Amino acid sequence: MKFATYRSVGGEPRTSVVDAENGRLFDLAAAALREGAPDGPFASMLDLVDADDAGLDRARSLLAKRGGEDDLWLPLSQAELLAPLPKPRQMRDAMSFSLHIRQSGRGARAVQARQSGGLEAFKAVMQEPLEELPAVYRDLPVYYITNRLTVVGPGAIVNWPRYSNVMDYELEVGVVTRRTRSNIPAKEAGAHIFGFTIFNDFSARDRQGVEMQGRLGPAKGKSFDGSNALGPWIVTPDELGDPQTLNVEVRVNGGTRAKGDTRGMLFSFEEIIAYASQDETIHAGEFFGSGTVGNCCGLEIGRFLDNGDTVELHVDRIGVLTNTVVRQSAA
Repeated sequence: MKFATYRSVGGEPRTSVVDAENGRLFDLAAAALREGAPDGPFASMLDLVDADDAGLDRARSLLAKRGGEDDLWLPLSQAELLAPLPKPRQMRDAMSFSLHIRQSGRGARAVQARQSGGLEAFKAVMQEPLEELPAVYRDLPVYYITNRLTVVGPGAIVNWPRYSNVMDYELEVGVVTRRTRSNIPAKEAGAHIFGFTIFNDFSARDRQGVEMQGRLGPAKGKSFDGSNALGPWIVTPDELGDPQTLNVEVRVNGGTRAKGDTRGMLFSFEEIIAYASQDETIHAGEFFGSGTVGNCCGLEIGRFLDNGDTVELHVDRIGVLTNTVVRQSAA
């Protein structure tokens, strides 16, 4: 199943089942109330996640019983899709793709070179051979905690932070967790995955490069309003299948910027969740990003965003996440 959070004109956020093929949304709370049943499990996506298997079973049952009632459906064209999980309880982002790690390291050096030596210095660094993957990335699933309060959804305008001149996109796949537990064995972690969505980890690369010299995680390079875009919806594991068999594509203003796939993750989502849960409780409704798929950010290929660019992230069996970046006027 696919689940979305949406808002109709003048309405409040609603939780729905998505019929992507026919471009429509099924209002779960309205369907529950029509049966005289509590709508609590469908008051928000977090409520549905918290309801766990009972909530999923109830959603399937309502769709089977009430799916023929046209007034419970809303065309996607008449809905404003929000982030499917507007306020995750926590957000973590990993580094799971070797090619991205190696290429982004070179790209970061190139951005720093451009600050002092201009475009030619940038190009020269981008021609340097890639370094080997640091051993730590094979030893453990490195991740950082990002800002759960800067989440936006598909179609949202992302305001380019005023302190940055180098704005970038990053195509990632992510999971939403269910069930609350610590010390989760990797072999059991799949049961803690509610579903999958697309993540655009927008990045102010010039500020990030300076911050990382302080040997502490990225701050303003990754944390500004709209920096964490999620969507267009959440796809349950039974419908998605193997998350390491997804082809992906980045388009900017309709033109293909990059292609890649999710094969060859250094650590699976199950291993990442298991690692994070060591002596730490992982709660239902958290988000884990995969890290950027190889080639799927500007830092890797030396090509960044311009004012007004529209970025589309395509991921097999999930959908398309679209956002536009706009420069803000000087303060």
